[in-house]
Amino acid sequence: MGLDEVGRGCLAGPVVAAGVILKPDSNIPGLRDSKTMSESERLKLAKMIEQQSKFCIVKECDIHEIAELNILWASVSAMQKCVRAASLAPDYLLVDGNKFTATDLIPHTCIVKGDDKSASIAAASILAKVYRDQYMRTLSDEFPEYGWKTNVGYPTAKHKQALKEFGYTKYHRQSFTLGTSKKRKE
Repeated sequence: MGLDEVGRGCLAGPVVAAGVILKPDSNIPGLRDSKTMSESERLKLAKMIEQQSKFCIVKECDIHEIAELNILWASVSAMQKCVRAASLAPDYLLVDGNKFTATDLIPHTCIVKGDDKSASIAAASILAKVYRDQYMRTLSDEFPEYGWKTNVGYPTAKHKQALKEFGYTKYHRQSFTLGTSKKRKE
């Protein structure tokens, strides 16, 4: 199973992980790090991944789990949730990055920049990114002033300015501060 996460560098929203076990005969041209492709490419590939995988799943850790664990370990926890939820027990895990704690004694290998080196990790990267981006865009309907339709929670100039002007929402990670202690009324 390939595992990857997205959203570690965001100011708002969950950290999201995906786990993918591709079919041995899968053929998905263009699999690579989700951050290097357009949204339309990711959406097209996500459909192909879902069709050509034996198993795929997306899990998340919300802002409360991020606050409790810290962002690194929340990322690991989200990946562990994917492994635990697998209806098809993986016999080996390929994990993007350099930190992971095994679950259920399944052997694993951490691969730095694994989404450019492993098809299953790249597939997980794409599914996690598509899911998280869509989720943040739905939250944008509730709080449009933060620009989540385009920045999906990342610390852009518009997002930082909105934080200074309007304060933090219930979706913001309180571990990040930008010189404001303003808490938005919900």
